[in-house]
Amino acid sequence: MPTNIEIKARARDFNAMRLRAESLSEAPVQVLPQEDTFFGAAHGRLKLRVGPQAPAQLIYYERPDQGGPKRSDYHIFETSDPENLKTTLGLGLGIRGVVRKTRYLYMIGQTRVHLDDVEGLGQFMELEVVMRPGQSDAEGQVIAEELMAKLGVAPGDLLEGAYMDLIEQRESGPTAAP
Repeated sequence: MPTNIEIKARARDFNAMRLRAESLSEAPVQVLPQEDTFFGAAHGRLKLRVGPQAPAQLIYYERPDQGGPKRSDYHIFETSDPENLKTTLGLGLGIRGVVRKTRYLYMIGQTRVHLDDVEGLGQFMELEVVMRPGQSDAEGQVIAEELMAKLGVAPGDLLEGAYMDLIEQRESGPTAAP
């Protein structure tokens, strides 16, 4: 499976972070409205991503729920019939929920920088260092940490889990994380 080294963080100053990412990016920003439907999965996470890009993507990934740079193994299946796939997977696995966001995508070297405005949750930043063959996780972690510093991400901003997990925590009541 392909591998990323990832981090997710709250964006304390979304506009300042966008300006920093824009100054570091080799290409113009791509603005992508996306809808991710999460399904029940025995292991890892499984989501169907529908957005302006065609085809839609069914994405399976495994990564530990921890703050800071972490390895994520993933597999992507593309489909031109996302509604039928969503219905089939929903019937077989159940739907956990849906995450809607506007993603601002910047490419910085081998890293995808996502600045996400997530409906009902707020604004976040993700780094995905796309690992090259033979590259170690430690090398990817160094790249992620260097970009975190350049983008102004503080250790206290780091988050665990996925947006779906944050939505479930928020919906579970007053003990939910902020």
